[in-house]
Amino acid sequence: TVIAIPTPSQLESRAVIDSDAVVGFAETVPSGTVGTVYEAYKPFLKVVNGCVPFPAVDASGNTGGGLSPTGSSNGGCSSSTGQVYVRGGQSGSNYAIMYSWYMPKDEPSTGIGHRHDWEGVIVWLSSATATTADNILAVCPSAHGGWDCSTDGYSLSGTSPLIKYESTWPVDHSMGLTSTVGGKQPMIAWESLPTAA
Repeated sequence: TVIAIPTPSQLESRAVIDSDAVVGFAETVPSGTVGTVYEAYKPFLKVVNGCVPFPAVDASGNTGGGLSPTGSSNGGCSSSTGQVYVRGGQSGSNYAIMYSWYMPKDEPSTGIGHRHDWEGVIVWLSSATATTADNILAVCPSAHGGWDCSTDGYSLSGTSPLIKYESTWPVDHSMGLTSTVGGKQPMIAWESLPTAA
C-alpha cells in the first residue's frame, strides 16, 4: 500500500481571483485508450438560462471567487470559453465517467440562489475501452444533490450525450436531458491537472 503525503507546497494557500480572470486549460486528456474514451462520450451542454461554464482553477492553483446572486441570472457570467473536468473509474464490471462544469453563481432570479455551482453528468459504460453508442448503459445528469439516471431516455449526437443546464423558477439550476445540441468546452482530465491545481 502506498500512501501519498502532501508536501507543504501542495498545501499552500492559493489566491481567489475574479471568475473571469481564471485562465482555463487547453483540451488535455491522457494519451491512449483512456483519453479516447473520455473524448468519445464528452457531452454537449445547452445552457438554457443562467451562467455558462467557467474555468474553476488555473495552472497556479488560483480559484474563481464566483459571483453573488444579484442582477440577472446570467449577469457577469454570460460569456466564457468554459471548461469541463473529467475523471473515470471502474465500478464492478462497469466503467463510469464523470464530466463536471463550474458556474460562478446559481441564480433563478434576482436575490435567489447562491455563489458557485458545480454540476455534472455521469456516463455509465459497459466497457472501459469501447467508444460506440451501444456501450452506454446510462446517462445521469446532476440535479439538486442527486443524479437522475436514464437508461434509455437520453439523446446523443454521435456518441456524445445531449445535456442541458436550466432553472425552472424558483428552483436552482440543475442538469437534465435534452434533444438539443449545445456546445462543448475544453476538457481537462483529473490526471492531467498540474499539482498546484
